[in-house]
Amino acid sequence: MSKTTNRIITALFSVFIGGFFLLNLLLPDKDFSEKENRQLQTLPKFSFSSLFSGSFATRFESYCSDQFAGRDTWIETKAGAELAQGKRQNNGVFLCDGGRLIEPFDAPEEDVLARAVQAADLLTDTGVPVSLALIPTTAQLYADILPDGAPNDDQQAVINSAYAQTALETIDLSSTLTAHSNEYIFYRTDHHWTSLGAYYAANALRSSWGLREIDKDTLTQETVSEDFCGTLYSSSGFFWIAPDEMETLIAAPEKSSVTRYETNGAEETLPLYNYDKLTIKDKYTFFLGGNIPRAVVDTGTENAPSLLILRDSYADSLVPFLTDAFSEIHLIDLRYYTGSVKEYIAENAIDRVLLLYSTDNFCSDSSFRIF
Repeated sequence: MSKTTNRIITALFSVFIGGFFLLNLLLPDKDFSEKENRQLQTLPKFSFSSLFSGSFATRFESYCSDQFAGRDTWIETKAGAELAQGKRQNNGVFLCDGGRLIEPFDAPEEDVLARAVQAADLLTDTGVPVSLALIPTTAQLYADILPDGAPNDDQQAVINSAYAQTALETIDLSSTLTAHSNEYIFYRTDHHWTSLGAYYAANALRSSWGLREIDKDTLTQETVSEDFCGTLYSSSGFFWIAPDEMETLIAAPEKSSVTRYETNGAEETLPLYNYDKLTIKDKYTFFLGGNIPRAVVDTGTENAPSLLILRDSYADSLVPFLTDAFSEIHLIDLRYYTGSVKEYIAENAIDRVLLLYSTDNFCSDSSFRIF
């Protein structure tokens, strides 16, 4: 290659880098990424204390990573490059047959699982019946469509181990969901189950508790969105795959409502189905309004017991299928709630407790505060 050619290439590269740098300076910062569904790092405020502690450098590095021009395009390009190399995965998410995105399951160490079970078992002396129901994720239900060699551990073995160790009543959701795995029970682009999957799980709970199962034909089916792109879509960078449809089985009566309590004392009352949430990226917040430390559902059902669900976000779409059987349904997310669960049970005259978690969240939730 001649010196002239080298100079031309160097000049073009310098112009590209300089132009890209100038573009980054001129473009306004973004606070939120719709594609990734997360807050972006804005320009950190400088101080000598943050400089010497290293926090300024860390935040500034995140700022540069989050705010560079054309970020979404670069992320999608990287995902496409990984796929072109035959890897079929990006950022730990695999693109499988039918456009389904799956995050493989990483089994916890035995002592981690044992600690989670021991924490749950602390509820055995509350004087109310307590049930544990673990939800298998798509990594278990659709393990057969993961690429050969994908690092996916046996999730059912972990569920079986947890059930064997606990003193609580256990409810088998795996068999129910596996029996319906050929139906649209989990979103393709999100880690949550669909309203249909939640319906089948709710009937498994109802059957275990001696309650009448709900006939699906008595429910109203409604497609509330045709462009739902969930958490796995956001984290994977596979932005070209088709979005999900949100087909909802409307179960709760209109008189039902949920009051959401923030840790700062703020509260708001919402319907169980929030159609205004369908205009934002995180459309799963259509159910109960999204993550919250504590919430109480007033079902409108009279002369019925109360239920406390210690849960992750899978419960949001399941709760409507229990509103006819309980007068109140209390919801606590132990990742954010800082109070004592035992005291809460006593103070609110709770009649039944359910621990409802996806298996990976149960194994990774270090926030069990049940004392």
